[in-house]
Amino acid sequence: MNALAMILVLGLGALAAATAVWAVLERGRAARAALELRLVREQAGAGDEAIRNQAAATAGLVADALVKRAGETFAAQERLTQAKLEAQLKPVADTLEKFHLHVAAVEKARAEETGGLKAQIEQLLVASTATQEEARKLSAALRRGAGVQGRWGEQMLLNVLELAGMKAGVDFEEQAHLAGVEGALRPDIVVRLPGGGRFVIDAKCSLNAYLDAQAAIDEAERDLRYGAHAQSVRAHMKSLADKAYWDRLELSPDFVVMFVPGDAFLAAAAERLPDLYTEGMNQRVILVTPSSLFALCKAVVYGWRLEQQHINAKEIAGLGRELYKRLSVMGGHVDSMGKALESAVGRYNQFVGSLETQVLTQARRFEDLKVEHEGRPMPELAGVETAVKPLTKLGPALTLVEAAPTSPS
Repeated sequence: MNALAMILVLGLGALAAATAVWAVLERGRAARAALELRLVREQAGAGDEAIRNQAAATAGLVADALVKRAGETFAAQERLTQAKLEAQLKPVADTLEKFHLHVAAVEKARAEETGGLKAQIEQLLVASTATQEEARKLSAALRRGAGVQGRWGEQMLLNVLELAGMKAGVDFEEQAHLAGVEGALRPDIVVRLPGGGRFVIDAKCSLNAYLDAQAAIDEAERDLRYGAHAQSVRAHMKSLADKAYWDRLELSPDFVVMFVPGDAFLAAAAERLPDLYTEGMNQRVILVTPSSLFALCKAVVYGWRLEQQHINAKEIAGLGRELYKRLSVMGGHVDSMGKALESAVGRYNQFVGSLETQVLTQARRFEDLKVEHEGRPMPELAGVETAVKPLTKLGPALTLVEAAPTSPS
């Protein structure tokens, strides 16, 4: 709006200057007219005083008319210039107004977005603080002793087994008692395999050194703690190999599974001991984490599924053989019944023929002799012409099914 006022002032100033110049020019013309009148008077010599006064009055009237006309023209010109200027500046004013409204809307949106961003940042900080607090509580809980870590590892192991689709007491057994010459052992999990095989999963692993490494500030101290963690994993691996669980189980593969309840825990140990996996395989110890154990258990579940399908196939084959045997017996009964019906029809036809030729013929002679028979004529007896349809497909069907191969038991 300040720019618009400035433009209006400049326009009015230019108009006033043009009007002033025009007025000066008009007055110059009036002066020249008075000068010409004076020259006329001088040329005429001495004129009459009345004529001079009239000429002067006429010149004054002319000058006044010219000044008045100049004033009216200046006012009209000023109004026209102002109208033109307002018409030219109106689009600029509208554009400036729209720009002002747009800037205000953008500023409002920016303020709202800034406020929302601040709120989200605050929520993120709160969530981060809560996560750090929970992590600190978990770390403190895990530091309380090997018993807490062992229970946590066992629970993680059970969660992985359940996610893989295995059921406790059906697919695996917890804390099973394995007797031996050197004393009884109680592994964490004994997994059952199709065909009667079993293998052991152990979830006990100390994480104190790893937690100390995570809390260490100095880089050298952190490397030292990670090295201690790797040695702890190796020691536990060796103790599992020494127990030789596979010797106490019938139909067991010659390995034991060592479950580490976190990929980061095993990765940190393997980074310090690159031969850790190879060393474990040489000692018949398979190192697994939740992800790799899940894949192993899925393979076991798939094996059980194939085993169950094989059992179902054998049962279906047995049911099919039994069903065929029963259908064969029932077909024999139907065939016997058809033969009996055919024999009964033949005997019936023989009886009807004998009755018709030997008995009814003589009885009808009573009608010829006009014997009173109370309006009851002697019926005409006809034999049964419909034959019994034999079971022609029963014999070949029995031959085909009996020749079919049976499922292996």
